Amino acid sequence: MSIINQNRAPEQVSLPGFEGRYDEAAAMAVGFEAYAADQDPAPLFAGLPDDACQCQHWGYVVRGRMTFRYSDGTEETAHAGEAYYARPGHTPLLLAGTEVVEFSPADQLAATMEVVTRNLAAAGTTS
Repeated sequence: MSIINQNRAPEQVSLPGFEGRYDEAAAMAVGFEAYAADQDPAPLFAGLPDDACQCQHWGYVVRGRMTFRYSDGTEETAHAGEAYYARPGHTPLLLAGTEVVEFSPADQLAATMEVVTRNLAAAGTTS
């Protein structure tokens, strides 16, 4: 059995209005994310197909709510106390005070984060 603890997750990302802690087990990335400010990170996915996240995610909204906007024009919103599945081809929209625990295939997430990190650097934002 693998246990991932939010407070001991080895990878930490801190950006304005966002804190994330990440670890990996069984080829899945586990993220503990907290949003202190409203976030519309859609521009960070520029360069991916449809300029959208191509990684699938399963998660649980601990507090707040998040919306997934899909390339086909549909939207889905998950609220506190709800689990979600986000299919490829989405961009998230998060409100201040939202906290989620998210599970993603590590290889898909790494490919997405390569583009996101490049876009963050181009924007002059660092983690």
